[in-house]
Amino acid sequence: MSDSPMSAMRNVFDSGVTRSYSFRVEQLRKLKKAILDNEKEIEKALYTDLKKSVAETYATETGLLLAEINTTLKNLHAWMEPKQVSTNLVNFPSTSKIYRDPLGVVLIIAPWNYPLQLLLIPLVGAIAGGNCAVIKPSEYSVATAKIIQKIISSIFTDDYIKVVTGEGGEVVPQLMNSFRFDHIMYTGSVVVGRAIYQMAAKDLIPVTLELGGKSPAIIEPGANLEVSAKRVALGKFINVGQTCVAPDYVLVHKSIKEKFVSLLKEKIQKFYGDDPSGSYDYGKIINEKRFDKLLEYLKDGKVIFGGTHDKSKLYIAPTVLDEVNVNARVMTEEIFGPILPILSYETFEEAVQIVKKNPNPLAFYLFTSSAASEEKWINRVSFGGGCINNAAWQFANHHLPFGGVGLSGTGSIHGKYSFDTFTREKSVLETPTWFDPALKYPSFKNRLGLFKKLIR
Repeated sequence: MSDSPMSAMRNVFDSGVTRSYSFRVEQLRKLKKAILDNEKEIEKALYTDLKKSVAETYATETGLLLAEINTTLKNLHAWMEPKQVSTNLVNFPSTSKIYRDPLGVVLIIAPWNYPLQLLLIPLVGAIAGGNCAVIKPSEYSVATAKIIQKIISSIFTDDYIKVVTGEGGEVVPQLMNSFRFDHIMYTGSVVVGRAIYQMAAKDLIPVTLELGGKSPAIIEPGANLEVSAKRVALGKFINVGQTCVAPDYVLVHKSIKEKFVSLLKEKIQKFYGDDPSGSYDYGKIINEKRFDKLLEYLKDGKVIFGGTHDKSKLYIAPTVLDEVNVNARVMTEEIFGPILPILSYETFEEAVQIVKKNPNPLAFYLFTSSAASEEKWINRVSFGGGCINNAAWQFANHHLPFGGVGLSGTGSIHGKYSFDTFTREKSVLETPTWFDPALKYPSFKNRLGLFKKLIR
């Protein structure tokens, strides 16, 4: 692949045109208008790719993107302002400031499960940060990739924001081998994230990775089981379970397991009806490859609810599995589909050890009525982000950083955190010339005592 389009981007960035506040605001407003102008086409594309309803599309894709743009427009001027910090005595009477500097030309690679917002929310941060960007939508969400390419090409020049399509396994290495990006952001699987990290490492390119993992939902005695069942069901089965922060399994105390499972089944049926394949609120699996993989997981436990499927419709019903071994594939691989294993525990330590079999989950959900238990779990388990008595909705709060830890990722986005990801701190010490004491210059003989008083 020729690096000439990338070189043109580098020239645009080096010209300084992307750095001004007015330029950044103008681009964000253009993006917002284009999203609103193409809202119907976006809805059709997401229905084609994932059978998302109009309401779900707004709640989980378009609305989140618009909220991100609005928040950024509201706060960008303050974010861009240099921050004055304290200056130590040895540098008196200097002043010290920290500037947020654009990174340059960045690469953003998105997955197929939320193909609009997981590509364009990071782009908002890149634009706000004053960068040029290459964005790579997933080749699996074909219809959404097409509308994104249409939108972006209609409002931005290729030497500022460029959409690159095609098979990710071929396109991304070609891009990275032909040009040194200043930052790479990837959202997707651990396997691909590791490969991108390795490719970036040879050129010392900083990377933000938003990956996945086995995100548990812990149900404790004393939890409000009625509410817990509703919130677990929603968090798990929205987008047919194809959500990186969905509860991947439930770990429920043995004494309340039967009651919780009964309520969970009741809520699933209430949400999606007797035949979820015809439900307004229930989508489809992205492709046959993922469909076949998910069916394999059904062999790893006893289906106690759901389990019906239709490959011609890429449909798998909301499914609950019992009698699951902690070492089965469904408990060692991220499910990323509408299958929810139920495990039980008796002691806190037993539950912790089950969670730690798959360390560093992207999300962690605890349903409890005990404040002491909240602190105990939060301090004991390393996770990217999570909820107490809720599931998945932390992602929708742009005031919270979204990111993983360890195997579930590195770095974070959303709101100010996106701006920070696509900029870097640049420190500046400014010293006046009217005060220039001789003691700062050689010879330093006999000044050790003075230095020890000043530098401490």
